[in-house]
Amino acid sequence: MSGGGGWSTRPPPSYPTVSPPNKAGKNSNFRELKTVDASAYAGDNGLTMITKLNHVSIFVLDQDSAHDFYVNKLGFKVHTDASMGPGMRWLTVTPPEQPDLEISLMAINEGMMFKGDSAQKMRDLVAAGTFGFGVFECNDLNATYEELKTKGVEFKKPPTKEFYGYEALFKDDSGNWFSLGQKE
Repeated sequence: MSGGGGWSTRPPPSYPTVSPPNKAGKNSNFRELKTVDASAYAGDNGLTMITKLNHVSIFVLDQDSAHDFYVNKLGFKVHTDASMGPGMRWLTVTPPEQPDLEISLMAINEGMMFKGDSAQKMRDLVAAGTFGFGVFECNDLNATYEELKTKGVEFKKPPTKEFYGYEALFKDDSGNWFSLGQKE
């Protein structure tokens, strides 16, 4: 910001700019969104930029069962499996082609994160299939679908062409569901 409290001549780095209506017609509600490259401004105005996500957590009902599912059925690699004290375990896995993203398979236990009956409420929500945590990608959706079905993975939706791409939906052993897509 300049000394007068307003922005300098450059736009604020966190705001997108919107162009005028496109040429699809005067009744069109679509506009083209252009984003501002905030990294260009980070060096001279003191902004600290987040560069990537390296850990994400998935709540699981049983870590041993989750270990078996993610490693032996999905083909993920164990990154860390360490005891964190009595009844606590830090278990992370990584997709085979994305070793810098650790997925923490978090047990739902009463303790630091869950107090009182909230652990049981969370276990019930996970078991009910309440949470869809992400989108995994594969090279050949049909072949991957068949392979995972053979390994006992439960699918909620077979490979289907959608307006946004080609996807199937599956559940892990705890009840969490995921989209499995094929990059086109």
